[in-house]
Amino acid sequence: MTSYAETANLYKGENKNSDIQSKLAINKLDAGFYNKQVLKDINLSIEKKSVTAFIGPSGCGKTTLLRCINRMHEMTPGAYAKGEIFLDEINIYDQKINPVMIKRRIGMVFQKPNPFPTMSIFDNVAAGLKLNGVKDKKIIDQIVRESLEGAALWDEVKDELNKPGMSLSGGQQQRLCIARALAMHPEILLMDEPTSALDPGASSKIESLINDLKKYLTIVIVTHNMQQAARVSDYTGFMYLGSLVESGKTKQIFEKPKKELTERYISGKFG
Repeated sequence: MTSYAETANLYKGENKNSDIQSKLAINKLDAGFYNKQVLKDINLSIEKKSVTAFIGPSGCGKTTLLRCINRMHEMTPGAYAKGEIFLDEINIYDQKINPVMIKRRIGMVFQKPNPFPTMSIFDNVAAGLKLNGVKDKKIIDQIVRESLEGAALWDEVKDELNKPGMSLSGGQQQRLCIARALAMHPEILLMDEPTSALDPGASSKIESLINDLKKYLTIVIVTHNMQQAARVSDYTGFMYLGSLVESGKTKQIFEKPKKELTERYISGKFG
């Protein structure tokens, strides 16, 4: 299996739009489907080992932006993306880049928990490793345990790893999906409304987990819950009709937004 470092050396380029603290630099990104433009001239720098939240009304392009960041968007028939997204110093939309390598470096957790239905808890976490050619059982065992610990799930499932992943509660299933993503050792974790299908108790555990994971990962989260964005994120971007209206430190966005449209959305005047 090709390592992340080997890929970076192979495709290394110069990123003039990013500084040493930036993990992602998005430059002039447009995206859509056929003749419908969904994202319009998105420009944003995302800092290392931080949580960035995207807020905005439904249909404003938040999920499409996430899908562009790990090159899932283009898998949809008729989808297009134009512009640059630098991961460290690699433009992930360079024609030389293998999208599979990008997906290894950028994990994704979806709105609804989606464990592989026919697999055990253990096999759910190990699936990506085995798919990528890891055969050493000791290494797989170690990574599965580390990933479940990283997702704050190990203590709850360590004695029932052979049970179906679908036998877990909704909140546990979502943490299992996070463990599955962590097993690939991503540098960035994208989370598309990860708590919208969960009860308050399970949501609180996911939020606590996000706070722990940012010590090691760069996290980008889409949420409709503005209180959640205020609790978990260091930076917030407000999107509307496909445009990034305003972005900055979360405290500034929520307490002293620079744009009237941002203030109106946060105060509940529309949305």
